[in-house]
Order: sequence, then structure tokens, then C-alpha cells
Amino acid sequence: MTQEKAQPSRRRALLQLGTAVGAGALAGCATSTTSGTSGSPTAGGIPKFQVMGSTIPIMGSDEVFPVRRVYCIGRNYAAHAVERGSDPTREPPFFFQKPNDAVQLVARGVTVDHPYPPVTKNYHYEVELVAALHKGGRNIRPEQALDCVYAYAVGLDMTRRDLQNAMAAEKKPWEIGKSFDHSAVVSHLHPVSQTGHFTKGAISLKVNGQVKQSSDLSKMIWSVAEQIANLSIYNELFPGDIIYSGTPENVGPVVVGDVMTGHIDGLYDINVRVV
Repeated sequence: MTQEKAQPSRRRALLQLGTAVGAGALAGCATSTTSGTSGSPTAGGIPKFQVMGSTIPIMGSDEVFPVRRVYCIGRNYAAHAVERGSDPTREPPFFFQKPNDAVQLVARGVTVDHPYPPVTKNYHYEVELVAALHKGGRNIRPEQALDCVYAYAVGLDMTRRDLQNAMAAEKKPWEIGKSFDHSAVVSHLHPVSQTGHFTKGAISLKVNGQVKQSSDLSKMIWSVAEQIANLSIYNELFPGDIIYSGTPENVGPVVVGDVMTGHIDGLYDINVRVV
């Protein structure tokens, strides 16, 4: 086929692709159309060195899920909001991020060593439901937001509480208390096609076999769908984004030697030993 004859077919293909993408964006959950895993065009040239990204294994598959961004919602259970000095009846949802290389994987049936981080004397657990997205978009409507979710997992949003509190008291960003190595503990992903969506069910955390946190997913102030919708107002979401959906009340400290067990009904328990 000559180049002249190929041009109409190429134009038709591009037109069809643009129409499909536009329809997806209008619907709320669009697939990413930009190059690179970050959702932005990649610059030309030869990389100076290789930077490894994080991936999460997918249950029942030899595939892995590439992590683009790690979002977390703050104070999403009323009782936890109260214990952190907030008013859950008035506060809109707010979010922060962890670096994607903060992910620490915990496979089924094993106890993973978790390093006690530096520069803290008050290290806290927070057990959370994690949602992994395979679609994204801007201004996603709540009723369509769950279409973006590919899978769920059990996670721990580990927190250097003394550093977080010190920054908050000075009205400074408290990422130093939240965003550090191994702070995003997570199980392997359970696809929605196998589990369905999680709107209720027990969520708990034990330390050395003693229950510390115990609640129900139905007590989240903002559901997973509402979290996605709200977050997409501020940031365009992309495949590879994961969202930690908030923790129940009774967060507390762990020390070296403690073993944490995170549980959510319908997912396997994660076991983490502080070392």
C-alpha cells in the first residue's frame, strides 16, 4: 500500500481513537492516553540512570499492577476524626500523598519485617482499605467512580505521629510524618471481578494478637466512590493510582518486636513485624 493510500485509513483510525477517548472522558472514567506511566508526556533522550517503580502482584495472576501515585484520605471515620481533634460533621475530604516507592508488599501467609523508621519515638499503625484504579479522569461522577476501581487490598498507612503532630502544630505540611520508606504497607491486589466492591464489612488491626482497631467499612464518612469523585476534582486520576481510604479510631504506637495483623472481611490478613 502506498503512503498516499494509507493516509485516509490512518486519519480514520485517529478519528475513531479520539472519539472513543472523548466518550470515555465524558463518561467519567477515561483510560490514560498520554505516554509514560506518570500520566504526562515523556521527554526525549537517553535516561541518565534507571529508576525502578513499584508494582503490586495481582491475586490469581502472574501479572503485576504498576503503581503511579499513592493517595491517602485523612480522617475518614468519624470516631478517628474526633480522636485527632477534628469535627467530622463539617470537614470536607482532604488528601495527601506518599511516594510510590514507599510501598511494602505483604504476601498471604507470611510475616514481613518492617523497619522502624528513623527520627521518631511515636510510630503508629493505621489499617485501611486500599482501592487500585485501572481507569481515571477528571470530575468523575460518584455514580460512575467505582468503574475506575480494578482491585482492593488491605493496607497500613504507617505514621511517624510525633513528627506529624509537630508539623501540624506549626501549620506546616506534615508529609515528613506520613511519606517515608515502607510507610505504605499493602497486600497483593484482589480484583473486583472476584470480590465485588467493598461498602461494608469488618476492618480491624491486632498488635501481638490483641485487637487495637475494630470497625466496619460502612462507617467511612466518604465512600470509595465519593473519595474518587472528590479527588478527581483536584487531580486528574490515571491507571496505576491507588487510594488508601482512611482508618478507624484507636490508632496507636508500635515498637520493635511488635507484630501487626491487618484484617478486612473478604481479603487475606497481612502480618508485619516491626524490626
